[in-house]
Amino acid sequence: MNAHYLDTLPHSSKFSNRHATRSRIVWGIVAALTVFAANGAEVNVYTARHYDTDLALYERFQQETGIKVNLIEGDSDALIERILSEGKFGSADVLITVDAGRLWRAEQKGVFQNVTSPVLTKRIPEHLRHPDGQWFGLSKRARVIVYNPDALGGGEKPTSYDNLTDPSLRGRVCMRSSSNIYNLSLLSAKIESEGEAAAESWASAVVANFARPPQGNDTAQLKAVASGECGVSIANTYYLGRLIGSDIAADRAVVAKLKVVFPDQDLAGTHVNISGGGVTRYAKNRDQAVRFLEYLTGNFAQKLFAEGNNEYPIQGKATGPIATLGTFREAAVNANAFGKRQALAVRLFDRAGWR
Repeated sequence: MNAHYLDTLPHSSKFSNRHATRSRIVWGIVAALTVFAANGAEVNVYTARHYDTDLALYERFQQETGIKVNLIEGDSDALIERILSEGKFGSADVLITVDAGRLWRAEQKGVFQNVTSPVLTKRIPEHLRHPDGQWFGLSKRARVIVYNPDALGGGEKPTSYDNLTDPSLRGRVCMRSSSNIYNLSLLSAKIESEGEAAAESWASAVVANFARPPQGNDTAQLKAVASGECGVSIANTYYLGRLIGSDIAADRAVVAKLKVVFPDQDLAGTHVNISGGGVTRYAKNRDQAVRFLEYLTGNFAQKLFAEGNNEYPIQGKATGPIATLGTFREAAVNANAFGKRQALAVRLFDRAGWR
């Protein structure tokens, strides 16, 4: 590659309008990255993250290291399939995507290679990186309980994921689909830590408390709880961060009606998931790729990388809107289990009737 570029991959319709508008913004930022590094060094980054703060990070990385960043953005599955189809003739050096379940899928298809980096090992907790260094967590999000005190009635005020099974919450629980990767990862974590029987029992009991068939994304669950359509749900913290920091008064009004609970603080801790990345199997710029991942775990990069999507840094304190949610203790289940147990989680959800 001899220029920094933004490749246009086929995108699902949900990205098209936003991506077209954003591309015009991106090119203004990317203009600063078009000068060749003096030593010709470069790194080709395929990313499923679409945040202007990430672009600012890439610009600073190039300025500090002299390594030019070539960027391709796209949907996670499209990027993985592109890397596989290109094989050893491809250009990808780094793949960045969201959710450990997707990282596991890429790993299982042979996208990554093992990496040994003392820097990454020191900075990233063991449960947030692959045991063999195939991928590394770069930011994290917590899956929390949200409830509306006015809509909960006499139902138990939840402090644990297990409280969502309480009979007092019958007809008061809203959830998104079982096929959603975030729910699959949560149930996979329960399978890993508590066993198959306990995980299936939990899923079945939550289904018995549904206020409606699963539908919508996490934002839809937050709005349903705030409106009183249901009393309680679960959501990733970055969805709350977006509403808290929104310029739209109606968004902030949604959050004002909610109570947020970090579950299981007296037990195993709250389930967390990650955005992460790894060096691709056929990376032609392996050393630069490792250095790029190490850079993203540095103090400055961590702050900006996490803030781009209202996430928590892998190390350091939260900043921005989600900092208002407070601190919490996270579960230490290795994120690799979220993918390893995924197929079983699908079967358990199906048997429970969670559609």
